[in-house]
Amino acid sequence: MRRLAVEERPDWQETASRYGFQFHHMYGQKYWDESACFAFTLEEIERDIEDPSRELHAMCLDLVERAVASEETMARLGVPDRFRDYVADTWRRREPTVFGRFDLAYDGTGPAKLLEYNADTPTGLYEAAFFQWIWLDEMKRLGRLPPGTDQFNSIQERLIAAYDALPKRSILHFTTEAENVEDVGTITYMMDCASQAGHKIVFIDIADIGHDIQDRFTDLEDRVIDVLSNIYPWEWFFADPFGEKIPRSGTRFIEPAWKALISTKAILPLLWDAHPGHPNLLPAFFEGDPRAAGLGDHVRKPLFSREGANITLVRDGRVVESVEGPYADQPSWVLQQATHLFRSPFGHAVVGSWIVGDQPCGIGMREDASAITMNLSRFVPHVILAEDAS
Repeated sequence: MRRLAVEERPDWQETASRYGFQFHHMYGQKYWDESACFAFTLEEIERDIEDPSRELHAMCLDLVERAVASEETMARLGVPDRFRDYVADTWRRREPTVFGRFDLAYDGTGPAKLLEYNADTPTGLYEAAFFQWIWLDEMKRLGRLPPGTDQFNSIQERLIAAYDALPKRSILHFTTEAENVEDVGTITYMMDCASQAGHKIVFIDIADIGHDIQDRFTDLEDRVIDVLSNIYPWEWFFADPFGEKIPRSGTRFIEPAWKALISTKAILPLLWDAHPGHPNLLPAFFEGDPRAAGLGDHVRKPLFSREGANITLVRDGRVVESVEGPYADQPSWVLQQATHLFRSPFGHAVVGSWIVGDQPCGIGMREDASAITMNLSRFVPHVILAEDAS
């Protein structure tokens, strides 16, 4: 694994605009960064990222199976009491999932380590599945990448197949907060994939979703929402006043409510308890567990947070990095042993490993001067170099 400087396409911003990539810069800072790429060998991808991602996903599904049979475990995973039967029922019915993303620490010298699982509302999908593939294709055509250069990326094909597997008996509604440019860009891409799979699609701002006298959710044309694909975290649904209507609404959600069980940092100590010493896990404990005293360097994480918010990195007994945010008031925290990310003079990099249709199918790389990946951490494309070009 290496970070390679490459020449930017002179018209890449025009290309981004043409393809609807409206958030390549955010808040005046560059988000998409093609002045470099991360280069992997095929063995690194297959042995160190793809295979462990498949195993980690299976371990998470096993955790769901155990959690729905245990009120205590569901409580530890942050599911409110009034939603537990509903969450368990969505798992027992095996309501379908489309995608999720593991964040992994990997520098090419050892096993990838799980940092967290964004199993519910993962962002970065459009950049990973589509725009970095456009970059690869154009860079090869321009002769700026060696012949035989590839990319670990079948995300779009898998997405279309996953949507194609969903019943097409009714409209597939999509929702998120309409003022969030990044989330709207992501969900627009999801809608395009669903449309390619043959679905009739409709977007609705989550603030515009209504309900009828039977508590069925409705859109602006008073059509009942049978299936809702969303970028809106389940813990927010659980807390919202209208969330109490969800179990009796009849609406099927994608991602389903059972994904809430594995889209929380609480999975980290539970997975470690179930698989102690696993090469792709870091020791992790709930705060207050006496065993946490032996961690040494560690990261303190709230059960729920987005984009690195309220995460603290401790090394040699002192705080070396800390991110403020809106998630400080939580009843439970997790302490995870600190590890080292891939590091270069340009910062630290995290591997985002995508799971679509229960299979690993591609990665996206995020880079930041901070060791904590945040909202404005840059997205940098990646390649797999042919052996004779490595």
